[in-house]
Amino acid sequence: MKGNWLDRLVELPDHGQIIPLGQSHIVAVPAHFLHSVGNFQFYDPIAKILFSGDMGASMVEDAAKPLENFAAHIPKMKSFHQRYMCNNKVIRLWVKMVRSMEIEMIVPQHGTPFIGKEQINQFLDWIETLQCGTDLMDETVFTCPE
Repeated sequence: MKGNWLDRLVELPDHGQIIPLGQSHIVAVPAHFLHSVGNFQFYDPIAKILFSGDMGASMVEDAAKPLENFAAHIPKMKSFHQRYMCNNKVIRLWVKMVRSMEIEMIVPQHGTPFIGKEQINQFLDWIETLQCGTDLMDETVFTCPE
């Protein structure tokens, strides 16, 4: 491609945007501070799939293997989300938005997808109460080692 790459950038408003895609569209939805400051996720309203970036990411050996036991899956997600997600306030805002959408699958960029309303609700119920990021910071963390 020739020309200035800046001419090809499309700035998204903080609240997201509908992006035309052929005869359809994809929706950029806000996920700011989950875990990047200007983060957006993408929602396909036809397939009802939320491509959730790092939200819901997990460390598994075979991401193609369907999730069978959500409780057993939590340890594969918990540490990452506690360290990288900003705080519970932002997570709760995200969960409220996601619950208002018609979603049949949440697909993180790493790990196992959540398929069907039961798995999606289990994930949303869990993440909605997770203390993470700045929620976990206090003076014991900010102590200079001696």
